[in-house]
Formats: sequence, C-alpha cells, structure tokens
Amino acid sequence: MAETVRPPVVTILGHVDHGKTTLLDFIRKTSVAAKEHGGITQAIGAYQVEVDGKKITFIDTPGHAAFEKMRSRGAEVADIAVLVVAADDGVMPQTVEAIKHIQRARIPMIIAINKIDLQGINVKVQIDKIKRQLSDQKVLVEEYGGDVPIVSVSAKTGDGVKDLLETIGLVAEINELKGDLDRAAQGVIIESNLDKSRGPVATVLVRDGTLRKGDTFTVAGIACKVRGMFDWAGKNVDTAGPSVPVEVLGFQSVPLVGAKLGEEKAAAVASPEKDLGGLIAKLRGEEGQLLNVIIRADKQGSLEAIEEAVGKFNAEEQHIKVILAGTGEVIDSDVELAAATRGIILGFNVPVKSSAQRIADTEHVLIRTYRIIYELTQELEDVVEGMLKPGVVEEVFGRAQVVAEFPFGKSERIAGCKVLDGTISKGPKIRLVRTDEVVGETKIKSLKRLKEEVSKVEKGQECGMIFDDQSIFQIGDTVESFRTY
Repeated sequence: MAETVRPPVVTILGHVDHGKTTLLDFIRKTSVAAKEHGGITQAIGAYQVEVDGKKITFIDTPGHAAFEKMRSRGAEVADIAVLVVAADDGVMPQTVEAIKHIQRARIPMIIAINKIDLQGINVKVQIDKIKRQLSDQKVLVEEYGGDVPIVSVSAKTGDGVKDLLETIGLVAEINELKGDLDRAAQGVIIESNLDKSRGPVATVLVRDGTLRKGDTFTVAGIACKVRGMFDWAGKNVDTAGPSVPVEVLGFQSVPLVGAKLGEEKAAAVASPEKDLGGLIAKLRGEEGQLLNVIIRADKQGSLEAIEEAVGKFNAEEQHIKVILAGTGEVIDSDVELAAATRGIILGFNVPVKSSAQRIADTEHVLIRTYRIIYELTQELEDVVEGMLKPGVVEEVFGRAQVVAEFPFGKSERIAGCKVLDGTISKGPKIRLVRTDEVVGETKIKSLKRLKEEVSKVEKGQECGMIFDDQSIFQIGDTVESFRTY
C-alpha cells in the first residue's frame, strides 16, 4: 500500500456570463503545472495547476447539466466546487441551480465573487448583498458563522486568483484527500467521442490507484485495453495516478460520460418515462420512490401557489420532490437536469424554448404545460394518489407554422406550412395555437408535399394541409400534432 496525498479535483459552476470560462483560462495560462509544455493548446477538458508546489486538478468540461448527469450515475467527479458569482449581478437563476447541484453532490463549496474590477459599482455593498442572497439559499459564508469561504477575484486582471487557489489548497488539506498508488485504477469518464482516425476515445479522471499503459478494464460493460494515454496538453504518458486526467485510447466502443472504471455492466440509469402513467407505475412499484419535478411559472405568485400545493400533497409523506423552481420559459438546462435526475417538467403559463423541446424529444423527458393552476395541482394529486385519469397525459408529435394560405376547390383553403419540430401526420389530432392561446382543434383531411398526397412530413419540410374545420386557421398560427391518453 502506497497511500499519498492526492490533488483536489475542482469544478467551477455559476450563472452564464459570470466569468467561469475566463477564470479557468486565466488559471490555466498563468499557473499550469506542466511548464515544459509552454503555450501548447489544452487537449482535453481538464488540466492541472501548481500552487506552492502542490497540484490542483480543474475539470473544464461539465457545466451544470453534465455535472449533474455524472453525479446522478454515482460518479464522484469533483472534491471541491467553486461557485462563481458576478459582483454586479449577484445571485441569479443559474447560480441557484448550481448551488442545488453542489448541495446534492455534498462537496465543499468556495464562493468566488468575480468582476471586482468593474467600474461604477460599490464592491463592498455588492458583496454584502451577495452574502445575504447566498444565506437565503442556505449557503452561509464564514463571516456569517458558516463554513463556506468567500474570495473576491477578477478573472480579467487576475486580482485575487492566487488567494482563490490558496483557499482551494486549504480546503483540500482540511478534507485530507488521499489516494493509493498501488491499487488498480478507479476513475470516471468525463468526456468521450468517436475519433475518425483513433477510434473510441475517452478522457478518464483517475480518482484512485494508478492507470498504466497496457492495463485492461471495463467501463459500463465496455472493455478497454489501454494502448495510449495522453495528458491535458497532448503529451504521451505511461502512467496516471490519483486525481490525474488522461485521454485514453483502446476502448471497444464509446463509453458513457459518468461511467466508472470497473463497472461490469451499464449503469442502471433508466431514461425518464415518456408519460406520467409510467411514472405512476414506478411510484406504485417502488417503496419510497420520489417523482422529481422541475417547475417553471410565469410569475412568482403562481410559483409560490404551486409549491404550496406540492407541500400539501407531501404533508404526511414525501412523494414529489421539487428539484428546481423558477419563473420564465422552459430552457435547455431544465430539460438536461430533468434527464439527469429522471424527472419531469411542469410549466404554468410559460412557453417551451424550441431547443429545449428538441432535447426533451431526444432524452424522452416529459414536459407538461398548463394554463389553469387547478389542472396542474389536480394532476399532481393524481400522482400522489397513484392514479392517472384517462385523457390527461399528452404527447406532442410535432409543430408547424402556417406561413401562407391558398384557395382550393369551391370552398376549401390550404394552409401552407413549414414543420418546425418533430413530425406532422394525418392520424393524430391537430390544434391551432395563436399568440399562446389554443384557438381550436381539428384533424388533417389532406396532407400534401410538392402536390403529392403524403402520410407525414418532418422537421424542415414544407407542406400543404387541409383541415376538417376550414375556418380554424390563419397565417402565423402554430399547428401542433398531439394525442391524449
């Protein structure tokens, strides 16, 4: 046994545009451990820096969704999280989201107040405000009697960055991070892809033990014989010890991000159910099973009413867990979080961003939207009771927009449409949405593409539709193909 102190593995999270990437770039360019590499381009999504002779490993890859996805698969990714908060903005929605991720991962947190170099702001006043905002999220900094260090930095000028690195070193020392060089490597996949010339390639973060060229292992059922290893700067290496990230060649196929070395079969992470019925069945079949829910509402008042209703449903025993709640449209990160946690998304009087819907379709995430709070709470009540009433589950197959209209025959009209998402076909029901309101439902009587009758049209294609109800549409309407069951 050759136990040794290992470098801490650090991930940086925070709201968009608060300076995460700029901070990582500044640290990499000024403090890289492998000085002999000079200015070589970073080859993988992780690197090491050296502070007072001690190394720190930074993961440059995750972002909130990937970090949560790895964590949800049981992967120990990081030892310490740095939460970046911009001095001018303070705590924002994605800051709150990042805090939830860190708290679920149960790892130490360090707050980095960034952009202290900005002109026109009172830094002291802003920092005091941020401390109060953090306490509202159950994050108590040391000055408030908590154990969360707070450091002021400028990722642009570098002010305070050395203090941040020293704080990371101190937190790592307190947590006594150890590794055993003699044991077989244990680690996690933090990146993977299929390279045209090199085949399946993955970045392995070695968490413990030593990975050597020529070693064989499995990762989620995929065999690998290490035929090549490269460090963060692309240099060929023969070994990688605890907390060292390396790019590995020799996989039989591309492994999943978040999969762990030594897993004999794929991690048992089921795709989220396609409908509430499947979730109900799971709720019935597994004692203590929670339904993870993300809530988006148009106003804070609506959000509070929904959260209060959830609280009533959970009065005796928790069945529904709200993992994220906020105002505004359903966005990409909401869907990615739902996919990672096997949750669903409930929206009240809010739109779903088209890119988010595409991710939901790919990841099989259920998004339910409502315009009456009672309908939302009633459906949640059905979940708690373990029942699902017929006709309340909805599946949307595709969306199109009416861009033109043409006369047809004596009294009919053709709706000239372009498919925006998914597939439009003749069988399912059709509803017309105008300025976020449903104006009617009907069915497609005729579906034509290039003057030929077709059974379906797909995303990006143009077509002509004749509806059973001729009076229902006008130019600009959104056509949605759906079914309820």
